[in-house]
Amino acid sequence: LDDARHRGTTFHEVPVKAILNSPATTGMGFWSLNPYVGCEFGCTYCYARETHKWVMEKTAAGALGALPPWLAFEKQILVKTSAAAVLRRTLFPARMAGTSLVIGTATDPYQPAERRFQLTRSILDALRGWRGLSLGIITKSPLILRDLDLLVELNRRHELSVNISIASVDGPLLRRIEARSPAPHTRLRALKGLVDAGIHAGLLVAPIIPGITDSKDALGAIMAAGKAAGARYVVGSALRLGPAARTRFLPHLAEEFPELAARYQQRFGHSESPGKDYIDALSRRIHALQLAYGFPTDTDMSGRRRRQGYAPRKPPIPDSAMQWNLL
Repeated sequence: LDDARHRGTTFHEVPVKAILNSPATTGMGFWSLNPYVGCEFGCTYCYARETHKWVMEKTAAGALGALPPWLAFEKQILVKTSAAAVLRRTLFPARMAGTSLVIGTATDPYQPAERRFQLTRSILDALRGWRGLSLGIITKSPLILRDLDLLVELNRRHELSVNISIASVDGPLLRRIEARSPAPHTRLRALKGLVDAGIHAGLLVAPIIPGITDSKDALGAIMAAGKAAGARYVVGSALRLGPAARTRFLPHLAEEFPELAARYQQRFGHSESPGKDYIDALSRRIHALQLAYGFPTDTDMSGRRRRQGYAPRKPPIPDSAMQWNLL
């Protein structure tokens, strides 16, 4: 069923036989679940364009439009209408072996489509049928507060963490890289609302964009804002660009930040990663800022403490070491 929306987006409601992604499938250290494929927020850097492209090619929906993959990701959204029912049939806690289940690892579970389809709410409702799970949610939308009643109940039944995703607290800068996403202050307000309700919640600084959002001042501003909102933790990860995301982000970067184009081409032209040297330096910077602002340094991307603890502490690096001499 297609529904051409006033926002210029087409929704394809598709039944699914499976909804859970295992760590072996994704390479992540936890199980994951995504109610939607594609996202109207359309953040220019989003790595999930690769998954959307693959799914569109494998389904009938792929024949319904001639948009380039980078744009189809934002304008043709697949809606997994049977997600909650499938979850009820296929979730077996014993299979998870003590790992977490994280909702929204690829596309935002509280994107605008959720107001209509309420898939994420139906999934949260389904999770009331179990106890003792480790659950995580990743979103950049204040719409999550709509479901505060369910989240409070799930928090009593399970170990729940909510990651509010944010790349910068600089609103005008953020508009240059994710024009349709919620403003930073609304995300921080959502974080405070969750924490005030007793939910274990923090900030996921992702992606951290080299030369744009990775300075000590920029990351420190996020840490300070998180502390003021009551964040229990702040974690972050560097930008990664798969082929589909690269096709979208690099031309956009050349228009908005032309002074960085050559260095991005050097690092990302044929790679998803900015390189181990940059990632190691960034990790040390985040670690130093976590210590400075009183946040735990051993929290993983699901919002919970790592079982093995954090890497050995290293001295903070000087700010000059991150000024793109790495790229």
